[in-house]
Amino acid sequence: MSNSPRAVFLDHSSLDLGDLDLTPLQQCFAELQLYPQTTQAQVIERLQGAQVAISNKVPLDAEVFAACPELKLLLVAATGTNPIDLAAARAHGVVVSNCQGYGTPSVAQHTLMLLLALATRLPDYQRDVRAGRWQQAQQFCLLDHPIVELHGKTLGLLGHGELGSAVAKLAEAFGMRVLLGQLPGRPPRADRLPLDKLLPQVDALSLHCPLNSDTLNLIDARELHLMKPGAFLVNTARGGLVNEQALADALRSGHLGGAASDVLTQEPPTAGNPLLAADIPRLIITPHSAWGSREARQRIVGQLSENAQAFFNGAPVRVVG
Repeated sequence: MSNSPRAVFLDHSSLDLGDLDLTPLQQCFAELQLYPQTTQAQVIERLQGAQVAISNKVPLDAEVFAACPELKLLLVAATGTNPIDLAAARAHGVVVSNCQGYGTPSVAQHTLMLLLALATRLPDYQRDVRAGRWQQAQQFCLLDHPIVELHGKTLGLLGHGELGSAVAKLAEAFGMRVLLGQLPGRPPRADRLPLDKLLPQVDALSLHCPLNSDTLNLIDARELHLMKPGAFLVNTARGGLVNEQALADALRSGHLGGAASDVLTQEPPTAGNPLLAADIPRLIITPHSAWGSREARQRIVGQLSENAQAFFNGAPVRVVG
């Protein structure tokens, strides 16, 4: 590694909205080139001569690693490494380090916000006020949409790592009982319920597990049918965990009390998505924004800096692949 490493951040604007302090990261390198966005066709050209690449969602594959022999370190400005060919990186001697746990408070807060919005029918009452329905009411209040108290209800969690644990604590603060579900492909645990036993018991289900071959379409039409009538589903993990057409159908049928998702299978959903149809009731979609508090994004800057310094010191951390 050169004593004056050059780094290139391929999609800087996906992290920094002009509100972050990049000084810790800039101090790691002799030169840090920031590109707001980078197309696949631009990756190789922009990484020429760079020893360090920083990417949030720009894919790096075997062709890129082969064409950029000076590249020794890839810093992923996220936890997920789906856009990276980790085997190719390893074959070309490129260390890949990601960021972990940076968004726990932000995502946990967003998860409870979505659950509260579903339980209180917040979007429906906001829409009614904007439409003038409260102004035309015959009494002081408008109670056209049934409101549910979370206190005393049961929340099921699929995924109980750092994030799932944080959500559990917030839910318990609202007086909810928390049950944990067994994820497929993992060893059975006494404190985890099989999905078929978990789903009929919960008033709300929240997903906090990774997307892989075992969890793809984890919640499909069958699983949705097993849930209680009127139950809520919240997904702030990955879009592919839920069969989106099946969820749309379950909401249209009235079986579920509501659903909220911060993630879709394709992002941005330029080709459309079953959950973006205008006729689906009691559905909240947010644009993968749960992680995006300024505090969480600043933690990413800090972890990128830590990862770079650890690599230069000969003891890489948060290494994946």
